[in-house]
Amino acid sequence: MTPQELKSLVRTIPDFPVKGIQFRDITTLIGNGPGFAATVDWLATRVKDSGAQAIAGMEARGFIFGAAVAAQSALPFLPVRKSGKLPCDTIGVDYALEYGSDRLEMDPTSVTAGQRVAMVDDLLATGGTACATAQLLRQAGAVVSHAFFVIDLPDLGGAVKLRECDVEVAALMEFDGD
Repeated sequence: MTPQELKSLVRTIPDFPVKGIQFRDITTLIGNGPGFAATVDWLATRVKDSGAQAIAGMEARGFIFGAAVAAQSALPFLPVRKSGKLPCDTIGVDYALEYGSDRLEMDPTSVTAGQRVAMVDDLLATGGTACATAQLLRQAGAVVSHAFFVIDLPDLGGAVKLRECDVEVAALMEFDGD
């Protein structure tokens, strides 16, 4: 499937979660078998070309794509979780949200020093979560130089912010606006 055909599988829901937001809903994309497979193929090709030795996915929709790409690529999958979700000792990073803050955590033993880890997620908006994930992975000893997304919202500046965090960015599709 072409990127344009895949883009047509993403449903836009106006005024969600608040008025003025155009929510890009990937459930219609993952609910289409050939579309989901083509998306995972696109991501897996870029991960392979990046030389990644493991894939990190951010909770929650990054788990969908990241785990699928990791399985297809026969690479380890590293879940980056919200605070309090892991039953082991963790390391974490706090990061700013538009209205408040949040925390990401991971098992530090899931990464080996110098391991090349690519980040995979469904959507890149402001880049806050992705930059925090890169910081957390680096704190664990990973080398993080690439992030791959299904959707980029370039008007929100996430790709620029990630590049400022020394992470190269690629996205299968873009949508203008919020």
